[in-house]
Amino acid sequence: MRYVPRWVLLSSGCAPVLLVAGWAGAARFEGASYDPVTQTISVLGSYGAAGFWVMTGAFLALGVCHLLTAWGLRAAATAGRVALGGGGLAALVLVMLPAPSSGGSLRHGAVVVVGFTLLAVWPVLAVNRGPAAPWALRLTPSIAATALMAAGGVWFLVEMQRHGDAGVAERVVTSLQSVWPFVVAASCLRHTRQPG
Repeated sequence: MRYVPRWVLLSSGCAPVLLVAGWAGAARFEGASYDPVTQTISVLGSYGAAGFWVMTGAFLALGVCHLLTAWGLRAAATAGRVALGGGGLAALVLVMLPAPSSGGSLRHGAVVVVGFTLLAVWPVLAVNRGPAAPWALRLTPSIAATALMAAGGVWFLVEMQRHGDAGVAERVVTSLQSVWPFVVAASCLRHTRQPG
């Protein structure tokens, strides 16, 4: 039985690459006025930011990658695929609701929270309880992935409250969230090649 089509490796593998390229490229346009250690990715995609178009493109690409990956990960439980797809939709909505150039935005913040939550819980919701489930869709690795993402979210909130290294915390957790779908896809494909 084939768990996922091979193209899911491409859609899931492009997500972290495009995300990192987006924030790195947008930061380059911002220059010295942007501090990636303390400032969030949303600052790069805010109205009037010099690299707005780069970060907007990265959010669009990330959303499409997550949607395609959710569609192709047939071995994952439906609830997990829906949550991953919802995380992709949240990235697309962020394009329509960018952060303001100064201050906060309740709508933007709400979409970030929903997207983060969906991407944090999708590993647990995607668990395949079958006896021959691929490694990354088993309960223990899925709980570990969700726990790491949740811990990263708490770290980010703490850094935001203390006006500390929020940029670092956000990059760590979003990187983990964008890499895990690739880990799952690779695990599924490797599983289908192993002799049963």
